[in-house]
Amino acid sequence: MSTVTEIAQELKDTKENIVLIYAFNATGKTRLSVEYKNITKTPDDGQHIGVYYNAFSEDLFVWDNDNDNGEQNIKLDIKPSSLNRLHSSMTEEDVEKKLLPYRRKYNFFFNPNKDLEKGYDSVTFYRNDDTGTPIKISRGEERIFVWCFFLALLEVEGWADTQNAHFFIDDPVSSLDDHNIYVTAYTVFDLILKEYEKRKIIITSHHFGFLTILSDMLGKGENADKFRNRDKSKKYKEFILEGDNEDLSLIKTKNGVFLYHLRLLQILNQASDSKEVYTYHFALLRQVLENIASFLGVGQFSFVLEQIGITDKDRVAFIVNALSHLNVYYQQIDKPVPDNLELFNDVLSRLMDKYKFIIPKD
Repeated sequence: MSTVTEIAQELKDTKENIVLIYAFNATGKTRLSVEYKNITKTPDDGQHIGVYYNAFSEDLFVWDNDNDNGEQNIKLDIKPSSLNRLHSSMTEEDVEKKLLPYRRKYNFFFNPNKDLEKGYDSVTFYRNDDTGTPIKISRGEERIFVWCFFLALLEVEGWADTQNAHFFIDDPVSSLDDHNIYVTAYTVFDLILKEYEKRKIIITSHHFGFLTILSDMLGKGENADKFRNRDKSKKYKEFILEGDNEDLSLIKTKNGVFLYHLRLLQILNQASDSKEVYTYHFALLRQVLENIASFLGVGQFSFVLEQIGITDKDRVAFIVNALSHLNVYYQQIDKPVPDNLELFNDVLSRLMDKYKFIIPKD
């Protein structure tokens, strides 16, 4: 096991310029991005040499619901930061270009600070051309907007062109549906394609579907040759980050194959065999079911339950959903009641029998 500082140092020392890392929620992806920023600062003046997108980037955007005035002026406030100095070089059109691949159902405009040198104060969203009626967009739409705002900022002179050692992108797909996860994977890949020869690019996520798409693009896509050396070795690395707090492990993927569902199944089978199943294992089971459903081209994992012979699939899907709430990642000592434990073991056993997964050994 290693500390977060040791993991960050290992990533810094990795010779490959592209690094993909999968980690469960609450493992410490954001902490790792912060620690990477700390250990890569210039020693003389403590300046950043790279650019970061993580939870702190998203936290710069906060809703002002204007409850005292009946939401008449609802807007998304932009907290002051070092990035505000770049705003004047970016327009709504720049962000709109980044939003084009998404199914955007709103328009928006920026509200500048009274002091223009302080950049934008907030963003107002509206439907169609009704600029007189501000709206609040959904959580997923907000995350997409912030991501595209960030992508537009990367092209502004005086930031990514000067802090040009690396990009560290942490989980840009939180709260997104399958379609938008797929679109975001393409926006990230476009960034990789444009920048990987100039700087290191580290991407972390809790969503193995998102990372698997990127891995397939790097290894099997039409540009795959660009990500191979002359000896056919890869120009990218893939890891799984596991552990908690200061006890972390950065695990290389087996034989270079980025199949997280196999690692999840390995963890689930170990828990079942050792009779150490906790509530959070249902969240991992759901991830496997969703991955299989996505592969089969269906939207609901209840279809997979039906395929493996679960007759009351809706009831089982409800239980798995209920026990997969994000809070379970923080409650790893909670054990399921006997009936739910039996359900867990039954679903896992049927999955293994139906799809004949070959689980890698440690």
